[in-house]
Order: sequence, then structure tokens, then C-alpha cells
Amino acid sequence: MERRSLLRAAVIGGTSAALGGTLWRGAAYAAPAQPGTGPYGALGSPDANGIRLPSGFTSRVIARSGQRVGSTSYTWHNAPDGGACYADGTGWIYVSNSEINPSGGASAVKFSSTGAITGAYRILSGTRQNCAGGKTPWNTWLSCEEVSLGHVYETDPWGTSAAVQRPAMGSFKHEAAAADPVRKVIYLTEDETNGRFYRFVPAAWGNLSSGTLQVMVAGSATSGSFTWADVPDPDGSPTATRSQVSGSKSFNGGEGCHYANDTVWFTTKGDNRVWQLNLLNNTYELAYDDSLVNGTAPLTGVDNITGASSGDLFVAEDGGTMEICVITPDDVVASFLRIDGQSGSEITGPAFSPGGTRLYFSSQRGTTGSSSGGITYEVTGPFRS
Repeated sequence: MERRSLLRAAVIGGTSAALGGTLWRGAAYAAPAQPGTGPYGALGSPDANGIRLPSGFTSRVIARSGQRVGSTSYTWHNAPDGGACYADGTGWIYVSNSEINPSGGASAVKFSSTGAITGAYRILSGTRQNCAGGKTPWNTWLSCEEVSLGHVYETDPWGTSAAVQRPAMGSFKHEAAAADPVRKVIYLTEDETNGRFYRFVPAAWGNLSSGTLQVMVAGSATSGSFTWADVPDPDGSPTATRSQVSGSKSFNGGEGCHYANDTVWFTTKGDNRVWQLNLLNNTYELAYDDSLVNGTAPLTGVDNITGASSGDLFVAEDGGTMEICVITPDDVVASFLRIDGQSGSEITGPAFSPGGTRLYFSSQRGTTGSSSGGITYEVTGPFRS
């Protein structure tokens, strides 16, 4: 679905409204819309899992850290983070990272066509603080280490092939990855206060063992044109990758990343922004910036991001009010769900099942505020198509 610029999006007092101009030009605000005017309506009361959902949606707990997954013998990992879904015959698989250090890694849960849990297992071990990542078109999971000189590991969601480190994709504080099958590149975010936005150009598409790491070069403004420049030393030692290319653009805490229809979106938690790059004309702009709506926006602590077939973006909060918010192609920003009673946690790993009717995500630290208290959920309902 073609998606137009979201720069007119605003939220006022928890409701949505359209602006008459771009955010950074200080356009006058329109009158706020009525509560519940997002595409899914108002949030209801907390359900049995403490989740507030729009009418027609239900939630269930899929897994809890330190406990067996369903009727399987597999114990779910601590601090569940980034995730993705994969078609598996008539069923599907949800993979999830573990953001602990040491250990880290990633696990998977298998579902039947009815959504019943049929298996759970480890797909990556022996890594550090695996935060987000990304799905490849050839159905592997790129699990990213959020540590200094961290790496990307290409993993098999079915757990039959061993995970492989991909050093050509750079050694830095990796966060998320998003594959672009048109330009045949992988976009990468860096979770540093002066992080950069990268792309990896494989020597052969579908094989990440070799290629060229590039960094985005642009001015200091919040919109403009950009180019790509090769990173001379992707291993980041002795000079960090973010410091090697003069003119590379700094971003405050790169987080989630999503590609669709010649556009890539990524979030920066340090300044609570969502950025978008138009890959057809090599321009960038802000898709969302809560500092320009007087701090009344429901979307704060932007983190993981994913997209639906409708063109809607779903953005998870790290803290904030523990919400997943939706940004629509019609410039509406609204709350989709909220988890009550877990203010010491963050929402991670949003991903849709292949049919788009189920949304998976985790509360990384659950009600305990500890990495051992993670909870992974499924929400089912009438998602827009």
C-alpha cells in the first residue's frame, strides 16, 4: 500500500488530530479529535491479563520467562525482546530474542493453523544481549547484539541449521535490521546516543557472508537528501564505525526498523522520533516527533516497530504508558493497546502472524520489573487489511 508522508500526524491529550503543515515548521494545531477516533476505537477495561484492548480483540499469554511453553518441555528465556513471524505449512513460528548479558540468544514457538502451540525450542545460544533484529526474505532471523562491538547472527527459525555470525555487517551496538528486496540491502540501526543508520550491501543477495557496510550521510536538519558512504573498517576497532565517515548523520538512540514499499522507517528513543526515508528519491524526514505536540502524545519511549498489510505502523513503547500505538497512512496516531500494572517493563517484539490476524509481543520484565519476569502475549482480532 502506498504510504504518504506522516509529518502532519499529531496527537493531543491522547486523541488524534491532523496538522495543517509539517511538524518542524511549527504549524498551527487543529482542534483535537474526540477520544477513541483511532482506527480501532477506544481502549476497554483491562482484561484478565491486564491488557486494555479495543472492542473485538482478545489476548492470551503464550509464554513466561522461566516457565515451560504450553505443554512443551522447553523453558522460555528471560527478557524477551525483538521478534518476527514465519509461515510454517498451515501454521507459523514466532521467534524472540533474549536481551540478557551474558547468554542472550533467541528462542522460537511453533503454532498450528488454529493457533495451538505445538513446539518451542532454542535457535541461538552463547551470544550477548540480543535486542532486536529483522526477518530476511529467505526466511532467516537476524538477531542483533546490543553491546559494544556486537554482531549480527543469522539464525534458522526452524532450529535445524546452526546460527552463523555475520561480521561483514559490522561490529557496533546493533539494534534492529530490515531487509529491502528491491535494492537488495539490509538496513541497520545503532543504539548509541550518537548512533548512525547503516545499510549492508551483500556481495550476493541471499548470502550475508560478505559485502559492503555503508553509513547514511546527511546534514543536521530533520529533513533533506541523503547519500551512502562505505565504512572503511566495519569491525569497528580501533575506531568505532560511527566515527569513521565524515558527514555521516548522527541519530539519538536507534531502535526499531521496518521496510515496506520503497520506504524505511526507524525509531530513535533518545529524542522520541520516528524517521522515514524515501528510497525512490533519497530524501528523509520526520514521521513522528512527540516534542512538537507539547508532551501530550500517547506515543512515548518509541522502540520496536512493525507494519501491517493495511499500511499501519505499530510502534511499541519502552516504558511510557506501556502501549503499542498505531500510526496510520491517514496521519492518525492513536493507542492500540495498553498493559496495566507493569510500569517497570517495556513492550518488545511486535510481529504479525502470516495471515495478519494475530499480533505477538512481549512485556520484557512483566509485573516484577525483572528480566526473569518476561511475558509473551498474543492478541487476536479484526486487524485492518
